Amino acid sequence: MLALIDRLVQGQPLHSRIAEGGQQVTERDKMEAGDWYTCLAPELEVLRATAREAVHEHRTLAPGLRGALGPKLAALFGTLGQDVFLEAPFHCAYGHNIHLGDRVYMNTGCTILDTAPVRIGSDVLLGPHIQIYCAEHHRDPIKRKAGLERAHPITIEDEVWIGGAAILLPGVTIGRGAIVGAGSVVTKDVGAGQIVTGSAAVARGLT
Repeated sequence: MLALIDRLVQGQPLHSRIAEGGQQVTERDKMEAGDWYTCLAPELEVLRATAREAVHEHRTLAPGLRGALGPKLAALFGTLGQDVFLEAPFHCAYGHNIHLGDRVYMNTGCTILDTAPVRIGSDVLLGPHIQIYCAEHHRDPIKRKAGLERAHPITIEDEVWIGGAAILLPGVTIGRGAIVGAGSVVTKDVGAGQIVTGSAAVARGLT
């Protein structure tokens, strides 16, 4: 299956499956490098299964036992600052790509699909049902069915407030002290101190 997927993606040197020097390149390597990879790879499913266990524990523990963050989830995150609090439920794809500064607060129902690093600074407030997506699925339907995607990092700098149900798309940076209004869809970088609101879908052509 992986060999077939590699043949589907042309012009990407990592998809030869062998890197320079003869070392095999895994799908995780490709994901972390920002190259096209298949999310269907067993090695990535193992990582996602670990994350599911962690978010399940966070969701199902009694509040008095869970505290600010379920133990498995706290151990999974790449970086965890002081006085972080995540309401339940919370969902993430991998967890190890999430880096949280001090005093981060996430309200209920937040989702971070961290196929790439997601860095959230200190004193950041995230409203309920924030969606943070790093994955770009392939536009070609055949390659998309094969699970091909690539990952773009997202950065939220210090002192940002993001209103409920906002969506952050792959690759964006939210500058220090910015405010993102509830329900907004962020497709481009937001400068420091800016206030952005709104969402609109427009025709962009054919696939």
